[in-house]
Amino acid sequence: MSTHPEAPTTDVLEVQCDDCGATLTMPRHRFAAVCPYCASGSVIDRPVDPNGEASARREAPDFILGFDVTRAEAERRVAGWLGRRRLFAPGAVRNAKVTDTQGIYLPAWLYGSVADARYEASIGENYTVTETYTTTDAKGKTTTHTRTRTETEWRPLSGPYHSYVLDVLVTASAGLGNDELESIEPFDLRALRRYDPAVVSGFAAEEATLDADTGFERARDEAMGILKHQVKQFLPGDSSQLKHLDAEFAEENTDLVLLPIWVFAARYQVGSEERRLRILVNGQTGEVQGEVPNSKIKIAIFTLAMVALVALLVLVGFAIGGMS
Repeated sequence: MSTHPEAPTTDVLEVQCDDCGATLTMPRHRFAAVCPYCASGSVIDRPVDPNGEASARREAPDFILGFDVTRAEAERRVAGWLGRRRLFAPGAVRNAKVTDTQGIYLPAWLYGSVADARYEASIGENYTVTETYTTTDAKGKTTTHTRTRTETEWRPLSGPYHSYVLDVLVTASAGLGNDELESIEPFDLRALRRYDPAVVSGFAAEEATLDADTGFERARDEAMGILKHQVKQFLPGDSSQLKHLDAEFAEENTDLVLLPIWVFAARYQVGSEERRLRILVNGQTGEVQGEVPNSKIKIAIFTLAMVALVALLVLVGFAIGGMS
């Protein structure tokens, strides 16, 4: 069931983060906010329209997925995920408050098509070779032995391959890269519904900052990768090597969808350098991904401690041996 922790509001303002570039829609009464993608405190890049009119939407979403994971559950998962990685993390990361986790609807392009391809491959068929050999020992006794080995015979194979390539998701956000989106996939797209502003109420919602043409090209590249995987799975034989693949895509379709994501973002200092941490939670499945930096000082101390411990054990061993 979708959850909406804040009261619904339809009076929204478009704002853009001047640090990471994400464009969000937020309640108009907020004149400042913290960007959920990079924890920047400066997100508004233009003044509010004196007439009180919201800016025109770049492109309205076609579909939306609701949140199934509550804020409390997302915070629990982020805390657990961080807890397993805090040993070597900087102090600021270890002390981060997961209550800063925010729910956001991320824009993404959903692509589908029919692929008409032709492949060239090498197919390997394994066979067993049995060999017989003899050995003679020091007393002159001869013994016959057999051994087997597996060899592969390679043959060329080519032909057509036709397939649907469906449910390809690529980010439409300038603030969150496609690799990060892929890290928390999959989403259950069977739960997609037509976009309804009421579903977005209570959450930040980003508009598409990567246009449909850019999304289309990225999605087609990803579709080609999916098609290669399908062909490799299709090829017969004990082993195979895909040499070449040509493909044409037809009946292509691209829709703008909003995906539910919980985002934990924090900033911390390493010397005079400011760095940022971002952890994502799939708002539908609860999958957690991110990258926690390691403190070089802590790793060095831990390594020295382990070296000292090993040296101590060696000395104790020698002492015990001497007494014996």
